[in-house]
Amino acid sequence: MTDQQNDATSAGATPRGGVASETRAFPAIDTSGGTGVKVLIFLRNWGILVLWLLLVVIFAFWASPYFFTIANAALVANAAALTAIFAAAVGFGILSGALDLSIPGSATMAAVVAALIIKSGAPVWLGLAAAIAVGVAVGAVNGTLVQRGLNPLVVTIASLTVLTGLAQVASGGVPVTGIDQLTWMGNTRYWGIPAPVIVVGVVYLVGWFYLTQTRSGVRVMAVGGNIEAVRRVGIRADRYRILGFILSGICAAIGGVLVMATTTQASPNPSVDLLFSAITAVALSGMPLTGGRGSLPRVLVGAIIIATIASALIIRGIPPYWATIVTGVLLILALSFERVMSAAVAKRLAPPPSATLADPKPASVVTPQEA
Repeated sequence: MTDQQNDATSAGATPRGGVASETRAFPAIDTSGGTGVKVLIFLRNWGILVLWLLLVVIFAFWASPYFFTIANAALVANAAALTAIFAAAVGFGILSGALDLSIPGSATMAAVVAALIIKSGAPVWLGLAAAIAVGVAVGAVNGTLVQRGLNPLVVTIASLTVLTGLAQVASGGVPVTGIDQLTWMGNTRYWGIPAPVIVVGVVYLVGWFYLTQTRSGVRVMAVGGNIEAVRRVGIRADRYRILGFILSGICAAIGGVLVMATTTQASPNPSVDLLFSAITAVALSGMPLTGGRGSLPRVLVGAIIIATIASALIIRGIPPYWATIVTGVLLILALSFERVMSAAVAKRLAPPPSATLADPKPASVVTPQEA
């Protein structure tokens, strides 16, 4: 989904797929030389994909012969899976207009609750359902408090603290071990593909479809873009802001279960490092922290870039902390590139000074959806 589509849908415009609209974000824009504008839009929206392909080519020679292999590709995908699932949680929160910092706590609490239920002898499906319920409950509480006027960062930090304490109380302060009933979604491979990669693929496919092809998803993004505009067209914006928090909590719960399935234990101590990696992946995708605009597929590419860099450095025998440095530099470059491209697109899409309301229809018209 392009940023133009996101910008348009943030005010309720109709995306491809037939979703009805309330308002239109932009009028049709006159662009002679539309090909150049479309190239700039593509570079702005998918520059991160070009960056990843460039890194793959460079590392294929630099870390030859072990990097550019199917076995290493599977390792990179598996390593990116956990970052990607938590990045989806961060992304859903940001798209609805708030950065959810309680994600590690939601993941930890969901994993501990699921582990205790499974270890008690209850069916595995019940433990998984309980984990999802935890994510829904945390998201609903966070969203409700934020809609009461409390600061989202303060609310989610408080939730992280409370959830960490609750997880330690529930587990007795020690990891819940011996959870080997979830190996089918942890260390198992299907057709050579690690199970976490398949789970993440399903989550991103469903999330992409929801945000781009459903009325509810469009409204979630619209609330993140301009909540007052959404209210003015008669939509109950508060419920969609809360829904964004709930979706974030669900993804966090799935991430916690994936970690438990991979390690066969549920630790009561949240991993803040996973949150930082997730935020980095979201930032690499060019998604603004103000919300309302972004793309889940680009977030996925951001997570893969982080894993790709780490893999190449490990193969070369370089200490892993250099991966953090390289990722930080790429993040700054990616943000700078996105800003330059956005400015160039805005300049090219600006109507000519001589244009008036009485002018006839332009010969070439490009709508935000077409761009």
